[in-house]
Order: sequence, then structure tokens, then C-alpha cells
Amino acid sequence: MAELNIKQKRFADFYIETGNATESYLRAGYHAEGNAAEVNASRLLRNAKVLEYIKERNEQLDVEFIADITETKRFWTEIMRDEDADLKDRLKASEYIAKTNGAFIDKKELQGGFNGKITFGFIDPALEEN
Repeated sequence: MAELNIKQKRFADFYIETGNATESYLRAGYHAEGNAAEVNASRLLRNAKVLEYIKERNEQLDVEFIADITETKRFWTEIMRDEDADLKDRLKASEYIAKTNGAFIDKKELQGGFNGKITFGFIDPALEEN
């Protein structure tokens, strides 16, 4: 991860938590009067090392806290195979697994001709040329 000083790191962590740069700047231990906190917080958000840290930390948080499709499908599989679970829950889990595997894709066969014209929107038949 990017090399930051303690206040920069605290600012970035508070910013990830709150989304408020000025509040994060003050909570990180920086002191400012007037609109200096807003200006300096904005400057920190343009700092390449701070931005890199925020990006990397958000990616870590995504991995730690947000289930990916594999984890989700494992969870559904556990429910589906749990003989003590309600049948409706087991069926719903199997439906979700099937849907993510493409089992319920509707296929429609279209028949007809193509006259070579592609139109968008409404065309008044009275104005259409032959």
C-alpha cells in the first residue's frame, strides 16, 4: 500500500467510512480555521498516494465484506442440501442456483422477412415512402 503519514492514513480511513472529506480531515487530527479544512481536505483527496490507499483499502473491504457469486452459490447450495431447512427455502435456493447457471433462459424464435430498413421511433405510414 501507499506510504502515508499517520494523519493522511487516518484521513483516508475516515473518508472511506463517512464520505465527507472535511469531517474526515478534522477527525484525522488536522486543525484548520474558516474554510481551510474544506480546502485542505480537497487537496488531500487529489494526493496520488492518498487516492491509491483509498482505492486499495476499498478493494480489500470488498473482498472482506461483499460476497462474490461463488460464495453466494455455496450458501444457496448449503441451504438446498440442508434436509432440516423448509422445503420452500430449499426450492428457492435451487431456483437461484439454476438461474445463475442459465437454466431458465427464454428462447424465442422469430420468423419473418427483412426489408433492409431499420427505423427508430414512430413513423407515420402516410409519410413513409414506398
